[in-house]
Amino acid sequence: MVFLDETGTTTKMTRLRGGCLKGQRLRSKAPFGHRKTQTFITGLRCDGLTAPFVIDAPMNRQIFETYVETRAAKTLGFYAALSKGGVG
Repeated sequence: MVFLDETGTTTKMTRLRGGCLKGQRLRSKAPFGHRKTQTFITGLRCDGLTAPFVIDAPMNRQIFETYVETRAAKTLGFYAALSKGGVG
């Protein structure tokens, strides 16, 4: 059995809270510039990860279908049927 899992990160996110000593100013860094979203999707098996895929965009239906057609179906050795509902 293989589970497909997807996670993402964005450079627009900054911390809203933090900790420092009483009376001290909290200093932190915030990303500046390119403002990108990166998405990572992979197949999870009991013995490890398989068919990893990273893209510099948020996940949508077209990206998921491309992943299944180009990575998952070839690497996992099965044919996947996509329904018209769900992602995107």
